[in-house]
Amino acid sequence: MSLALVRARALEGLAAPEVTVEVHLANGLPAFSLVGLPDTEVREARDRVRAAIQSSQFEFPQRRITVNLAPADLPKEGGRFDLAIAVGILAASGQLAMAKLAELEFCGELSLTGDLRPVRGVLAVALAAARSGRGLVLPAGNAAEAALARRAELLPAASLLAVCAHLNGHTVLEPVADAGPLPLAGASVPDLADVRGQLQARRALEVAAGGAHSLLLFGPPGTGKSMLAQRLPGVLPPMSEEDAIEAAAVASIEGEFDVRAWGRRPFRAPHHSASAAALVGGGAVPRPGEISLAHRGVLFLDELPEFDRRVLESLREPLETGTITVSRARRRAEFPARFQLVAAMNPCPCGHHGDPLRNCRCTPDQIARYRGRLSGPLLDRIDLVVEVPAIAPEALTRGPAGESSAIVRERVQNARGVQLSRQGCANADLPAGEVERHCHPDPDGERLLQQAMQRLKLSARAYHRVLRVARTLADLAGAERPGAAHVAEAIQYRRSLDGR
Repeated sequence: MSLALVRARALEGLAAPEVTVEVHLANGLPAFSLVGLPDTEVREARDRVRAAIQSSQFEFPQRRITVNLAPADLPKEGGRFDLAIAVGILAASGQLAMAKLAELEFCGELSLTGDLRPVRGVLAVALAAARSGRGLVLPAGNAAEAALARRAELLPAASLLAVCAHLNGHTVLEPVADAGPLPLAGASVPDLADVRGQLQARRALEVAAGGAHSLLLFGPPGTGKSMLAQRLPGVLPPMSEEDAIEAAAVASIEGEFDVRAWGRRPFRAPHHSASAAALVGGGAVPRPGEISLAHRGVLFLDELPEFDRRVLESLREPLETGTITVSRARRRAEFPARFQLVAAMNPCPCGHHGDPLRNCRCTPDQIARYRGRLSGPLLDRIDLVVEVPAIAPEALTRGPAGESSAIVRERVQNARGVQLSRQGCANADLPAGEVERHCHPDPDGERLLQQAMQRLKLSARAYHRVLRVARTLADLAGAERPGAAHVAEAIQYRRSLDGR
């Protein structure tokens, strides 16, 4: 009877809980049992591991093999346990030395030839391994991604044979050198100078970027709503290293991370036919949805009323909390969802209500039903609502070009820097208990806000959101406190929403 213990990692949201791979060899008829709540992909590891061991010129034990993935109540999925299982079998059968197993963790999928294939979620695994103080043996194809986890000891390998040679002391796997923090990628997005006219919408875009506020653009088709939304990432300030790692970890879990885009703010634009699970995440094994993949970036919802009502309602909690919890009968996972919502919609089904160039064909009832697809609680969570009207042809051909993204971004960075030094977060992320402390206007602004509360019947949430927007306007202007002009502009964005 022989026993070997090898350490690996599972995935549970952004966490990577430790899994102990216990391999037990006993006398009896040859058998290979895999226990510990494995899913189909993990159970299929039996065939991959057997072929990989034999292809690597090792002997596969003709004994009763039991592999337990502990803890038994934690679901295991994916092919990342292949390498740990193979190493455990070879160690239990005496073909590998066990001396180094206690100080290492293993992650990787095996091909039938014994080569190591990349797996998703390696960044979360590397971060957890770094906190544990153990080294991580992983596929060479995941090395660049895992290297973002600074202070992690990474040992990339190309095959099972190379891992075994390292453990037996024949050759040494070269660790990935810590080159320090990587430079963040520049924003490869279109320039805001491409947008002609639409001064009010450009101003709203700057305000949204300055305080991380949500934004709704409405107007006839072809007036530049999508163009403006696509240029928002270009005016946002650069990501911090901590935020970049969070966003990269979410993308890594979904298998979409590209190291060349490290530090670039995500821009997600799902089609209006997307389901609730696609937007917020889900599945039998919870995976992140579009709102989590847009973490620290922009989520753009074009043709907003065309989305299913239930899909849109699922945005309400993440817009407030910045997280999404996906619960299933046997699993529960929490993903970050601190995204900036930008939505666009037409004013009516035909799109030409209020357009001076074309006639609207919609009846008042049709317009009311169309706009009624957006619930009051969802609209109450949107900070800025701006009309993007049709512009005259001469403004397109002979109008002056607006400011570039670089110029606007400089002002946004200054405003965000003030917010971070004052309260540690963007104005839109201020907790309700901190709003009065940091966003309280001067006496003139306070009187104006009280009048607006009575006349517009603003909710308590809308009141706080007006204060946050006014605070952003003051930060962009370099003012110490929000004044009457800042409060009036913030209310105007609110009135556009309530009186659309």
